[in-house]
Parts: sequence; C-alpha cells; structure tokens
Amino acid sequence: MSGNETSTSATVSSADAERAEKLKEEANLCFRNQDYNKAIDFYTQAIEANPNVAVYYANRSFAYLRTECFGYALTDASKAISLDKTYIKGYYRRAAAYMSLGKFKLALKDFEAVTKARPNDEDAKAKYAQCNKMVKKIAFEKAIAVDHGKKSIADTIELENMTIEDDYDGPKLEDGKVTLQFMVDLMQQYKEQRKLHRKYAYKILLDVKQLFMKQPSLVDINIPDGKKFTVCGDIHGQYYDLMNIFELNGIPSEENPYLFNGDFVDRGSFSVECIFTLFGFKLLYPNHFFMARGNHESRVMNEMYGFEGEVKAKYTAQMAELFTEVYNWLPLCHCLNNRVLVMHGGLFSDDSVTLEDLRKIDRNRQPPEEGLMCELLWSDPQPQPGREPSKRGVGIQFGPDVTKKFLDLNGLDYIIRSHEVKNEGFEIAHDGHCITVFSAPNYCDSMGNKGAFITLNGRDMKPKFTSYEAVPHPNLKPMAYANALMRYIV
Repeated sequence: MSGNETSTSATVSSADAERAEKLKEEANLCFRNQDYNKAIDFYTQAIEANPNVAVYYANRSFAYLRTECFGYALTDASKAISLDKTYIKGYYRRAAAYMSLGKFKLALKDFEAVTKARPNDEDAKAKYAQCNKMVKKIAFEKAIAVDHGKKSIADTIELENMTIEDDYDGPKLEDGKVTLQFMVDLMQQYKEQRKLHRKYAYKILLDVKQLFMKQPSLVDINIPDGKKFTVCGDIHGQYYDLMNIFELNGIPSEENPYLFNGDFVDRGSFSVECIFTLFGFKLLYPNHFFMARGNHESRVMNEMYGFEGEVKAKYTAQMAELFTEVYNWLPLCHCLNNRVLVMHGGLFSDDSVTLEDLRKIDRNRQPPEEGLMCELLWSDPQPQPGREPSKRGVGIQFGPDVTKKFLDLNGLDYIIRSHEVKNEGFEIAHDGHCITVFSAPNYCDSMGNKGAFITLNGRDMKPKFTSYEAVPHPNLKPMAYANALMRYIV
C-alpha cells in the first residue's frame, strides 16, 4: 500500500483519523518527556484508530528502540515502509533495529535505499559510509580468523615488558595479587576519575580469565542458614550507582557475598571502572563473589553500545579483544541452595530442559542466535501463558505455565533474572515464581527508574528488595563511547 493509497482509505472515518492524530500528539509529548512506555501505548491507540499511517508505526518503532524491544521496532519500521515506500524515517528506524540486532548487512541495504532516494543528502551518505565500513570490518575479521588453533590474545600479553612509571601513584597489586586495600584504593581512584595502570589492568584480566575457565556453565552456590546473600541486576557502566549499592549494602566480603547477574558494561560511560571493580572483587573473594554473563558481554554489543570504544579510549584495542576472550568464559547461570536459579535473561523454548543440560553448555563462544545459551541471555517473561517470539528479536517470551513446568521439573522454588528496566528496580511475576532485578537507576540518564538489589537468607531463601534512586555522576553522558552510527540513529 502506498502513501497516497493510505491517505484516501475508505476504512477510516474522518473522526477516527482526527482522533488518531490527537493520540499521536499525546504519544509524541510522552516521548519527549522520556516516558517511552506510555508513548508506545498512545501510538498503539493511534494505530488502532487509523492503521494506515506510516508515521505512527515509525514513531512507535523509535519508542521500541528506546525500550530495547528491537524485534517490535523492526516489525513496526517494516510496516511503515510497506505503507509508504518513500517514507525515509521508516528506513532509518529499520536500519537502527537491524544494527541493534547485529544485522549490519540488512541495515546497509536500508541506508542504501535512503541514499538512492536522496542522492544529494550528505547525512544519508555519511550513515551509509559508516555502516559499509562496519560490514567490511566484520568481513575482514572473518577472513583472517582461523580455527580453534588460533593463539589467544591472553597468550600474547607480555606483562614483564610493561613498565610502571615512577610518577604512578595509584593502586598497586601486592606480589601480583588483589588485596582488600587494593580494592579500597581502586574504588577511590575511580571516584576521582583516575585510571588503573595498564599493567595491573592486564594482570587482573589474565588472572580472572583463568579463574572463570575453571568454573562450570552453571555454578552451584551454598548460602548457609542465617547468612545473607545479595543478587544485583544490570549495572551497565553506571559506576557511581555501583558504589551506591556498596554504600547501602556494604562492600563485598566473605561475610557479605554478592552475585552480579550480567550486563556490567555498555550504555553507561564508566564501564571500564565497573568491570575492573567487579573483576577485582572476584579475584579477592573467588568463593563469595559471583558474576554471570549477560547479553551485553559480547563482541557485537560491545562494538555498538560503547564498551569497546571506552576500552580503546582508556587503554588499547588489544585489551578490548582480551575482554572478549574473558567474557566467553563467564558462567551462564547460578543455582542458590538447589532452590533458586539465577540467569540474565530467562527460560527456554523447550519444556524438557534440566539443570544438567545447563551444566553441559559449551559457553566459550560468542552468544548464538538460538538454543539454550541464547535463551539464558536474551529471553523475557510475559504475563500470558505459552511462548511467543521475543519482542527483542532474539530469544523467546515465556509465560507463567512455562515457568511452573521448569521449576517443577527441576525441583526449584523460583527464578531470578535481570535484563529489563523496571520502574521500582524489580518486578515479581508468574505468581511469585519469576523475579526481575535491575540495578541501574535512571538507566541511560533518561528512564527515570529506580534500581534495586535482592537480599536472601540461607534459611528461608525469601527475597527482600531494596530500591534506590540514581546518584550524581561526572558530566559524561551515556553512549559517549558508542559506535557513531548508533548515536546518529538511536
């Protein structure tokens, strides 16, 4: 259907068309006020009143991009294009959705369509060139990649050749080891926006990689009776909010164990500070500090959403590659007292999955686009029974019946997952059997949400929730190190 055909549609009354325009204006106001979920609701109502206007779908696509519903954003952008082949914003929105999903060749086709429609548009040419550069980079990386015999980056690091300058007065490892004093000094160093010396940074990465390599894909954790255990969700490079968690709940120790449930980096522009703090505590308390992989601990996400750029800016491209190797060894999930399974994303497209299946996952790889590893990192709960394709375009959405079957099969009480912004920092769903915790308040300096963490007692394993507001941070915006093209279109 073309744009001209939509404007003369006989199926929509003038009253409905007028009402749809008013709803669109309400939605636009909500979008400007960064209330994206409410904007989506109003755009949806506008579409229901008049389903023939491309701009409604493109605008809702933009709101879906902001809420990381990339699958829905893709569908809406495609609908906008089908309604009006000349509507340039539809192509931009679809390109953004494709890029968010790591589908750069498809994004390039949309940018190419824009440049053909507007051959004199310098902005469109720049976007096409940038995307084309990314496609060629990926093709080059694939061409030079060899099989598993390839030497790892870790094996190429020569620590002994890295000198520590006389004027370096920051934290120092003691006999090559992380100590509590080192961690206290490191956290203060980062609060003052100073760097850890590259030699110590590389040493932490090499040591933590060895530690993760020894762990299974599913880690069992024992919480003794009467002892506290804390679970945190996404941090996303919000270092000063991470420090606030430790202010509210105490710094990690053998008596104050933590599990951080993925997405430590990207979006926020203090991701390097977050990850070295977390890795430092992992080395200091290997049996009382735990970390699970999130969907953002991956090469494509890090290229797009800022972590790779931040590491290159603060250290080197070689270190960015080393991070990718380390992330490949992060455990995928944790089981607390044989009663609670904790993963970043969610459950599975198959009802027969057991904990033993999760233990057997070969995780030393980039996240695949389907299967158990993908679903652990990407899936989301839904209120209605059954399963549906994911709003994100990766993984699935699973209902309360799916959760109950999984828990019954594996003798578990409930699951904890992260991966989604929640207004209070947490949400209890599926009759109390599926809990979401998200620990990055005012996500991207724009969502207005609280952060939260969960504390459990080993005796009863009942979750207690602590919500908190965002704290001030230095004047460096989120996505400051993100891929330039993402900043253009998202």
